[in-house]
Amino acid sequence: MSWDKVTSPAQLRTVARWGALRQSPVLFVLVAAVILVDQATKWLGWRRAGAIINPGGNWLVGRTIGGWYADPLTGPLLDLLSLLLVSVAMSLLVRGRRPAIVLASGALMLGGWGSNLLDRLGVHHWTAPGSGRGAVDFVHIGRYFYNFADFCIIGATTLFLLSIASVGWRAKAPAAGRRRPAAEPVRLNSRQDEARGPS
Repeated sequence: MSWDKVTSPAQLRTVARWGALRQSPVLFVLVAAVILVDQATKWLGWRRAGAIINPGGNWLVGRTIGGWYADPLTGPLLDLLSLLLVSVAMSLLVRGRRPAIVLASGALMLGGWGSNLLDRLGVHHWTAPGSGRGAVDFVHIGRYFYNFADFCIIGATTLFLLSIASVGWRAKAPAAGRRRPAAEPVRLNSRQDEARGPS
């Protein structure tokens, strides 16, 4: 069903659901791409760039929450809560048709969060064998260390919030009942009819 044939609110909902289904693969591909690039760069960073393990938060969340993440008891609980929040955010982003900028920035943001979360849930044993629980950081800027996922989180979250503020959360759809005008049938005049003769 295309936009020009939408005539009722029910058809609008059907088209919106179909649009959301068509956007879902894009979302999952972007999230997977961020995770793959991040994990590959962490693998290289651990072996070649003097990476460190970040067991908790960073300057964005402060020392107290960072300490909770680093704690052997509260850390795994916060990781499970983070997993739930990332899953809910992904589900919300997939439901309904989103503007391209909202979808892309949301996918990059979730990919970054998801990849750092995977580190804390055990993937760090592959990227940084012999290390403790935490995310692998290897890009040294000032007093802090970062990774590719951190840059995705910072940049994409900013873009996500700005895009929602400017274009909104849902993609715009035409109002119900709007159609493209149908082409008028071509009518031959009587002289042309006579010239053609009986068919």
